[in-house]
Amino acid sequence: MERSELLEKTRSYPDRPGVYLMHDGEGRVLYVGKAKSLKKRVASYFRRSGFASPRLRKLVSLIEDISTIRTESEVEALVLEAKLIKRYQPFFNVELKMGERYPYIKVTSEPFPRVVVTRHHSDDGGVYFGPFTRVSEVRQLLRLTERYFPLRTCTRDIDPSRPRNRPCVKYALGRCLGPCAGKCGQREYGERVADVILLLQGQTLKLVERLRARMERAASELAFEEAGRIRDTIRAIWRYTRQRTSRGADGELSPEMWDALQELQSALGLKTLPWRIDGFDISHFSGGETYGVVVVFEQGRSNASLYRKFAVRDVEGIDDFRSMEEVLSRRYRHVLQGDEPVPQLIVIDGGEQQLRFARKALEALGIEDIPSVALAKREELVYSEAGRPPLALPEGGAALRLLQQVRDEAHRYAVGAHRSRRDSRLRRSALEEIPGVGKKRAARLLGTFGSVQRISTLEAEEIASVPGIGRTLAATIRRTLRGEVETETEKR
Repeated sequence: MERSELLEKTRSYPDRPGVYLMHDGEGRVLYVGKAKSLKKRVASYFRRSGFASPRLRKLVSLIEDISTIRTESEVEALVLEAKLIKRYQPFFNVELKMGERYPYIKVTSEPFPRVVVTRHHSDDGGVYFGPFTRVSEVRQLLRLTERYFPLRTCTRDIDPSRPRNRPCVKYALGRCLGPCAGKCGQREYGERVADVILLLQGQTLKLVERLRARMERAASELAFEEAGRIRDTIRAIWRYTRQRTSRGADGELSPEMWDALQELQSALGLKTLPWRIDGFDISHFSGGETYGVVVVFEQGRSNASLYRKFAVRDVEGIDDFRSMEEVLSRRYRHVLQGDEPVPQLIVIDGGEQQLRFARKALEALGIEDIPSVALAKREELVYSEAGRPPLALPEGGAALRLLQQVRDEAHRYAVGAHRSRRDSRLRRSALEEIPGVGKKRAARLLGTFGSVQRISTLEAEEIASVPGIGRTLAATIRRTLRGEVETETEKR
C-alpha cells in the first residue's frame, strides 16, 4: 500500500486510545504500538518525510497495512500492547519482548501472607493485582496498606506452635500484627489479608461496610480507641478513592481464554486477535414489536455495561434480515462518530442470509473491512464468505465455544430485553386503561409503589396518598386491579 493511501486510511481512525499493528506485505506483524489517540499517532508516521532513527525509516518503508484495536482507556492500551508484543514478537519492538515491564502487587500464598511487588506473573498460588502502568499508583496503594492494613514484611517461616519470645520493633510501631510471637492467630490475620485483597480489587464499598460493622461493634464494647482507628481507616479509604485517577487492570486474561482468542483468530484468518467481539440478534413478539441487540465481549468476557438494544423502526412486519441490516446500520453509525470502539469481529446469530444483510449495512457505511461471521444454531456452522461452504469448527474446541457464548448471550439479551419492554408496557397499560388514570397518573403510581402487583395489595387510602389520586379514583383502581365488582353502597 502506498504511503499516501496509508495516510488516507488513518483519517478514519478514532481520536481515542488504542493499539495499532503494522504489517508487512506478507501479513507479518512488524510493530505493535499504543496511542492516546490512534488517529494522531498512526498518522504521524506518514506525515514526515524522514526520521532521524534508521530503525524508524526502515519500519515505515516496510509497512503495507495497519490494523487497530480501540480500547476504553490508555491503561488498557498499555496492557494490551504488552500482551500482543508477547504474542507476535515483532522485529521492531525491543523493550517488551524480553519480559514484563509493568509491576504487579502480589499477596503471597503463605500461611501468614505478605504483600510484595513483582514484575513477573507466575502460577504460584499467590493473588496478583495489576499490571500497574504507573509506579505512583503502586506506591500509593502500598502506603495505604502499610499504614492501615499492615501485614508482616519478614520472610521467616512462622510456626504458631513455636512462637518467638518477642516480636520485632514493627509490632511496637503498629506496623505488624506480630504473628511470629503469637500476638495474633491465623483467623485474625486472615481477616486483615481479606481487607487488603478487597482494597487492591477496588471493592471499597464492601471493605467500608466490613470496617463499619467492626467500628460499631468496638464502640458498643466501649473500645473507643479501636473504633477511632477504624474510623480513620475509613476516611483514608475515601480520600484514596477520590484522589485516584487510574488503576491497573484488575483481571488477568487466563491462559485458556488467551488460547481461545488465538484459536479463533487462526480459524477465521483474522489479522489481529478478536480482543473485542460484537454479537447481534433479533427478537420479535407475536408479529408486533421487533428489537435488535448487540452484546460486547472484551478479552473473551462479556461486558454488560456496553450492551445496547434497538427498537426496529423502518421494517414492517416480521423480517429478520432487514431488521438485522437496520440494527447494524444504527449501531455502527455511532461507532463512526467515535461513541463506541470498533470490534475486531462481528458475530451474527443466524445463517448466510443474515450475514449477507449485515454486510450490506457495513458496506453502506464504508466499514466492510471489519470481519463478520454468522453462526447457525442447529448445525453450529460458521458462515464467513458468501457463496462458500460454511466452516465446521472442531466440536468442543475453544474457538467454537467462544462463538457460541457470544451468540447465546446475544439471544438471551434479545429475549430478555424484549420481555422487559413488553412487561413494562403491559404493566403500565393495566393502569392506563382504568378510567380517570391516564399516562401521567400511571407514571406517578408506578414511581411511588414500583409495580401494579404492589398497588393491587394496597388499601384505597394508601393509593390516594399519591398526588392527583383522589379517594374515589383510588377505590376504582383498587377494585379494578383486584377484579372486584362495585357494590351499590360504593356507588352511592
